[in-house]
Amino acid sequence: MAAKLFFTKIGKTVRLRLARLSFRTGVIVLVMCIPFYIISFAQMALPISASAKGVLWVIFFGLAKTTQYGGLTILGAEGIKRIKSYWQKKHK
Repeated sequence: MAAKLFFTKIGKTVRLRLARLSFRTGVIVLVMCIPFYIISFAQMALPISASAKGVLWVIFFGLAKTTQYGGLTILGAEGIKRIKSYWQKKHK
């Protein structure tokens, strides 16, 4: 029970600190997930052992997910609405 409370407090603190970062930082962090996704799957074509491929995939896919969720946390709901409205205006 105490551990759950401890990790809940840490999670809230991290979320609040990330939310204080700028919109631009959020977009940069969110865009960084794209190269990590590409690398995580492209490394499968390398001539290395299957275990090394598995380790690289876990590392790069984990980095991709971390930057994706970190960027979304930094942007927040308002930032995502801002990106959607920009995207809709640009494609009309």
